[in-house]
Amino acid sequence: MSDPFPEIKSTHSLVAKYVTKPIWEKLSRAVTKTSGFSLDKAIACAVQFDNQHCGIYAGDWDSYKVFADVFDPIIKEYHGITDDSIHTSDMDATKIKGNIDPAAPVHSTRIRVGRSIDGFGLSPGITKEQRVGVENLMKKAFANLKDDLAGSYFPLTGMKEDVRQQLVDDHFLFVSGDPNLKVAGMERDWPEGRGIFHNKEKTFLTWVNEEDQLRIISMQKGGDVKAVFARLATGIKAVGDSVKTESGKEFMLDGKYGYIHSCPTNLGTGMRASVHLDLPGWTKEGLKTLQARCEELHLQPRGTRGESGGQTGVTYDISNKHRLGYSEVQLIQKMIDGVNTLYKEDLELQKKHGI
Repeated sequence: MSDPFPEIKSTHSLVAKYVTKPIWEKLSRAVTKTSGFSLDKAIACAVQFDNQHCGIYAGDWDSYKVFADVFDPIIKEYHGITDDSIHTSDMDATKIKGNIDPAAPVHSTRIRVGRSIDGFGLSPGITKEQRVGVENLMKKAFANLKDDLAGSYFPLTGMKEDVRQQLVDDHFLFVSGDPNLKVAGMERDWPEGRGIFHNKEKTFLTWVNEEDQLRIISMQKGGDVKAVFARLATGIKAVGDSVKTESGKEFMLDGKYGYIHSCPTNLGTGMRASVHLDLPGWTKEGLKTLQARCEELHLQPRGTRGESGGQTGVTYDISNKHRLGYSEVQLIQKMIDGVNTLYKEDLELQKKHGI
């Protein structure tokens, strides 16, 4: 017996391709052990919305195993990996060669990763008790951070207006209302169990219980990517060690899929390393041309609202495209080299367009 086959509105999504009737009949009544997650909850976004590319989330680590008939082919196609691929993590900042050219007009650098603590569900499936458990554990773990990582934790529940406004002004606050996160079950019991930690310098942040249990972020003004990555590596290790000391638990790390995240597109490093960079020459060439060039360099360009100066029209958020199948060091290296290439080419394009 199985539940009735759902109508998947995102007809071009990976969910529509791989959740077939036979697979549904096999798995529709299966439930995971950690948080009681099911396939219909996993694919809720692809069923309710018509604009999903991937369309599936995991409710716990078990979801990737129990619903492997769906997750495995989706992950394979999205990330372009093979059946026998393994994932290697490498956070050794000393292996990075060079840095972004100091002359390049980089406003700021930001690198984020996701991490999940074993034994608790992931945001789409996590129970109320587990979510509060993650937050309580993190409060203790943050209190152990030392030196330039030391700072304060700000729970969303009962947050005072002046604190909220400061976090908004710093662009640190995450808010409810994202339709995807809502339908995927990530905003249940909002805002309980959620919060933001940052160090005194506001260069090291952790979001607790947003799309992932932990989003760990390192950032600063300017283009010193190596320094931002080194701080991130130190910070992740300090948080991980602190969690282990407090609970005996480790981050979820899979031999094939790397660090476990709620969204399969983030598997592997879960890392997005980005700079805000002015590219007036490329702007004249047009966004389509810039996108095609970034594709060749394994980068992803996004528009930005500018930083403090409003939309300048020439500032882009440039980040690594891949997450899985490459180590963190490899992805940072690609980003540094790619940004330097774009900057050099931009100078030539400025001459061509007489800027």
